[in-house]
Amino acid sequence: MALRKGARRISSSGDEERKNLLMSIAGALDFSRERIREANDADLKAAEDKGLQPSLMKRLAFTEEKIDSSIQGLKELCSLPDPIGRVLEKRELDPGFILERVSFPIGVIAMIFEARPDALVQIAGLALRSGNAVVLKGGSEARNTNRVLVDIISEAAGNDWILGVESHEDVSILLGMDRYIDLVIPRGSNAFVRYVMDHTRIPVIGHADGICSVYIDSSADCDKALSIAVDSKTQYPAACNAAETFLVHEGAAPVFLPKLNAEFARLGVKVHADGKAIAYMDGAVPAVPEDFDTEFLALECAVKVVSSIDEAIEHIAEHSSHHTDAIVTESEDAKRRFFQDVDSADVFCNCSTRFADGFRFGLGAEVGISTGKIHARGPVGLSGLMTSKWLLSGHGETVAEYSGRNGKSFHHKELI
Repeated sequence: MALRKGARRISSSGDEERKNLLMSIAGALDFSRERIREANDADLKAAEDKGLQPSLMKRLAFTEEKIDSSIQGLKELCSLPDPIGRVLEKRELDPGFILERVSFPIGVIAMIFEARPDALVQIAGLALRSGNAVVLKGGSEARNTNRVLVDIISEAAGNDWILGVESHEDVSILLGMDRYIDLVIPRGSNAFVRYVMDHTRIPVIGHADGICSVYIDSSADCDKALSIAVDSKTQYPAACNAAETFLVHEGAAPVFLPKLNAEFARLGVKVHADGKAIAYMDGAVPAVPEDFDTEFLALECAVKVVSSIDEAIEHIAEHSSHHTDAIVTESEDAKRRFFQDVDSADVFCNCSTRFADGFRFGLGAEVGISTGKIHARGPVGLSGLMTSKWLLSGHGETVAEYSGRNGKSFHHKELI
């Protein structure tokens, strides 16, 4: 596979070379705005004619703001330290006999995603900065935009490390290429991510659902809680880190829920409220159990009144997708409990769930958010695209010297 050779080349390239290529891509995107807009308009028109869901239309739109954000993300990547060759462990086995574990690129990464042109730029930038080659398979809805973006990136930074594929049949081929592809990152619907996980032997990182909750504690500042809840739900409701469930302590409900209801009504948010919450929320519809397991990805949410932080934590444990969950509280004890007991990739206090993002975390960008517990968890930036290797430097040492009753002993001295 030609990308294997490209991966070897880019993994051995210098830090300045990769940063210069990223800046070239940023400049090319800025210069090619009209070219990108024309391609994206064609995709949006075709998607509208097909009746694509509003949430997917929002993801498909590669607006000027998203182009600006993509360019800024590439520049942020340049400001980060070189991820290749970082010494993670260093140990002296015996005087002068040095063992190191250093970071190293994974190799060839396949990114399969739906209706997200900005994701293409993010993963391409992260792959280049981290010294990985990348195969990009976007959704058919964004075919024109993706094709143009791959062309722009290839023209600016070479094409031996990046490959764009388009047909649905290519997905099955990619998933079977475990000899050539080292990692698959799917971004899309629950069913799509599950399909990828079930049809490949290649390691997969990512998340299926983004069922994120905000718990309003009894001690919460009402104005602060209202601002956080509204931002978590409405700032970009189609995002996987938008809040879908609001859990409100019964002590806070009489004051907080009418205010939340008024704001949600003003903003057009449909509310599914449980039996206790609906008493404070005129216009809400009665919640059914399935509502608390639903990723709405729209101006819609579920609200439940709970009797304690324990009930809130238990609800999250049962219904959360372990993506991002937040507490609003003025109690350090409640914060400590929530941080300790909520088993999610991102656990926040007194801030919007929308902060669960690689760019906002200072990672430069992200290839996605992983809810798994192996290798990478949370927003996956540069470190999530690295593996490691052991380097051992000796002076003719042999295992025989360290074997048997009279063999030498290792002293295993930590050097970092």
